[in-house]
Amino acid sequence: MQAEGDPLSVAIVILAAGKASRMGKDGKHKLLAEFDGVPLVRRCALTALGSDAACVIVVTGHRRSEIEGSLDGLPLTLVDNPDYADGMASSLRAGLSSKRADGADGILVMLADMPGISTAHLNALISTFRNAGGEAIVRAVSRGKPGNPVVLPRSLDHAVLRLEGDVGARDIIRASGMPVLDVDVGDAAHLDVDTPDDILAAGGVVKR
Repeated sequence: MQAEGDPLSVAIVILAAGKASRMGKDGKHKLLAEFDGVPLVRRCALTALGSDAACVIVVTGHRRSEIEGSLDGLPLTLVDNPDYADGMASSLRAGLSSKRADGADGILVMLADMPGISTAHLNALISTFRNAGGEAIVRAVSRGKPGNPVVLPRSLDHAVLRLEGDVGARDIIRASGMPVLDVDVGDAAHLDVDTPDDILAAGGVVKR
């Protein structure tokens, strides 16, 4: 039980289960691309682990063994999503349902293909959520345009668990009726890498 005066706890759920279908026909995976010699999915996890979050959960699916291998030795929780082909909603549900998330006051949903997100960005989102008493949605924006990551209060769990298909937190935010607090993180809020050209433009190297 959380003692009075303790900061609200936030669990980070990293979505890393997708098929990377826009990487072309040669089978290379965007999350295994390297940035400064580190696979993107590991870089993302290290960023999360350096934050003020209570715990980090990574949802895997497509090419699970390779993705999980890239995370070897890190103090995080791995959750397999066998239904990853059904879309992002299935990964959100899997991460939220992890026992490791029990007790967290908020869930920070992080996409594993966003190399520009830093630990400072995550801490700014977590701090904003805490300052709001956990009673607001917090989202990253760039020049007023919504992006990722987002922090969802646990009062929205029921809405997440009802999601279907390739939809994410944006649909929940729109329908929630809750206050939404924006944190400007610059271009990082929209910088994701879906293609080999995206990876090269962001300073990465396509590997496998």
